[in-house]
Amino acid sequence: MLEETLEGLHVGHGGVYYDATLGGGGHAYGILAADPQIRLIATDKDDEAIAAATERLAPFRGRYTVFRTDYKNYAEALGDLRLDGFLIDCGISSHQIDDPARGFSYRIADAPLDMRMDRRSPLTAEEVVNGYSEERLISLLRMYGEEQFAPSIVRNIARARAQRRIATCGELKMLVEEGIPPKFRSAACARKTFQAIRIEVNGELEGLEQCVRGLIGRLKVGGRACILTFHSLEDRIVKQVFKDLSSDCVCPKNFPVCVCGKRKQIEIITKKPLTASEEEIASNPRSKSAKLRIAEKTAE
Repeated sequence: MLEETLEGLHVGHGGVYYDATLGGGGHAYGILAADPQIRLIATDKDDEAIAAATERLAPFRGRYTVFRTDYKNYAEALGDLRLDGFLIDCGISSHQIDDPARGFSYRIADAPLDMRMDRRSPLTAEEVVNGYSEERLISLLRMYGEEQFAPSIVRNIARARAQRRIATCGELKMLVEEGIPPKFRSAACARKTFQAIRIEVNGELEGLEQCVRGLIGRLKVGGRACILTFHSLEDRIVKQVFKDLSSDCVCPKNFPVCVCGKRKQIEIITKKPLTASEEEIASNPRSKSAKLRIAEKTAE
């Protein structure tokens, strides 16, 4: 959703922008190309993504800075900078999904159970699958995957790992499928389990709310926040933060005067999230689940 994001950010006429999740550099390229006076700060945990993006952004050398860190550590990258706009793309990149060595996809049978965006991290999907208790795995699949068949899936995992360590995406996919009743099975029925484990490995939801609030606090008045989510858990968090920051006094209606002091900070630009066009979905099916929410800073 490149065009929608660039339009949402109102890029142009200089300014400082933050691309919180650099990925392959597509959004960063569009931001930098919009105006020669724009300065960009970007973060990403994936060394391969940074290398690819750095090559792609070569025409703009000197106008951007990239930090290898979690975007939630934005203070380290931004210092005391104020922003004209920021983008958070919560999705994983196609490169990560398609690279067998990264172990993100249930479609690549012999891929190792890894799923780390930052390969410096000690926690892998293999450790989660083999090391977490049954109770913890069930809770994980329910919370992050919204998987209704979590107990039967985890029973299969527990029986299998008692015999030998589960080490590949194909092994895990087979155990998930066997734990789902036949009438509910599909080619993608392992998706929820893989999503839940990936979220756990990378701490994707931890601190997301605080990060969105903090970055909105960094915006100049008139600055824009654009956030792309790819599943309901992320979108719910962003939606709630936007709702809270776009509302005034929350005192009970029977109070004669406001005592809470809360004041509206943003205007929500997208009353309903934007979604990918049919043309984009046709060329990139993974964009089907994308939701873009945009807000503008209206007051400190």
